[in-house]
Amino acid sequence: MGVKYFADKRIFKLDANNTSYIIGIVDEENFIGHAYFGRRIGDRHFSPESLMRTNENPFVPSKNNRDRLSFYDAFPQEYPTHGIGDFRETCLEIRDVNGHAVSKLQYVSHRITGGKPKLEELPATFGDEDDCTTLEIFCEDPVLGLEVDLVYTAFEKLDVITRSVRLRNNSPNPIKLRKVLSCCVDLEGSSFDIISLHGSWARERHIQRIPAGLGKKIFSSNRGEPGHQCNPFVAVAGSDATEDFGEVYGFNFVYSGNFYACVEGGQFETTRVVMGINPTDFEWLLEPGEQFVTPEVVMVCSCQGIGGMTRTFHDLYRNHLIRSPYRNKKRPVLINNWEATYFDFDTEKLLAIAKEASALGIEMLVMDDGWFGKRSDDNSSLGDWVVNEEKLKGGLKHLVDEVNKLGMDFGIWFEPEMVSPDSDLYRAHPDWCIHVEGRVPGLARNQLVLDLTNPEVVET
Repeated sequence: MGVKYFADKRIFKLDANNTSYIIGIVDEENFIGHAYFGRRIGDRHFSPESLMRTNENPFVPSKNNRDRLSFYDAFPQEYPTHGIGDFRETCLEIRDVNGHAVSKLQYVSHRITGGKPKLEELPATFGDEDDCTTLEIFCEDPVLGLEVDLVYTAFEKLDVITRSVRLRNNSPNPIKLRKVLSCCVDLEGSSFDIISLHGSWARERHIQRIPAGLGKKIFSSNRGEPGHQCNPFVAVAGSDATEDFGEVYGFNFVYSGNFYACVEGGQFETTRVVMGINPTDFEWLLEPGEQFVTPEVVMVCSCQGIGGMTRTFHDLYRNHLIRSPYRNKKRPVLINNWEATYFDFDTEKLLAIAKEASALGIEMLVMDDGWFGKRSDDNSSLGDWVVNEEKLKGGLKHLVDEVNKLGMDFGIWFEPEMVSPDSDLYRAHPDWCIHVEGRVPGLARNQLVLDLTNPEVVET
């Protein structure tokens, strides 16, 4: 069993291959504390009070309420909240109907199950009872009427623990969610390095390694997506860690939107790592009875350096994230016509390419940009997804049939989320793109982004 609960110590212990992760329930108010994340340890070979430092000044509020704020500011909180006195980076910030920003969570109950439940409507890892065990810690803020479920899955054959969060509004009033991150880990010590991945177009994923030090180091995207500018990944490594040696903690956000990661060195020689949806411009109105689920963070602990972390991520994603039919078979060798023709092609040119490719054993032809509307360059026609039969004589089906006769599959490029200002779609529905009334829209490659939150756009 990858998850155990020790009722006498009020401790949860998650074991993932060679890794242990320990959570403690503390004091009369049922604070949820982070006790340990690292090399696997025995079930009884630890003291939760020592790991969370609750047996030293400022102790806990039931013993020393005069220093409650000092407790909040030092306690390794498993899911820190804004407004109570923990002045480090937090995971949850709300606004209630009175405009207050305070929230405070307490443990209520828990559930341990085999396998991994689906993360509804979100990409996520998967596994059955032979692969992993899931812990759900049910928390609440009784003043707000807000329930928060901390969800962990330990993959027992890999050094992997995943985390996500569910929030439910059980109050009669709406609650504004201003910041809802997916994970927080407080690590002992501050002599760490941070490894992150940066770059730009055609020069992606350059490795940056810098000292963590004191204060905050932030890695994020507010572009509506992660990307080559900053990858939704950060690793915290021992300063002596190499490719083959040393402790490395890797964090990867499984999400295709804005993201935020922060590594903060604190005043008491600890290092806090948080990751989740970027709070910039984020606001979610959680109505009474509604639920909000955060995307998943994958956490990897390696005692075999950066290489061990890398191999673990690869093994997990190959076997427990990728759902493509090509996961366990070779992808077809393909040729794309773009570099050969750019926009200047017709059926005859494409078939000539396909014949040459087929003779070389290439298995698929992908037709790139320029087959639709009046698309002779990149200044028009995105959104007008109608075959240009002046280029493709006999239509698309004729071309596909001829390619198939050569024993090749056929693929096609299109960009359904974009629209050109010079297009029939934009002229008919200029309000369908993302825009602000009265503002000049921002163009990139002379194109705009369609508003996919508009049902009419999706249905069309």
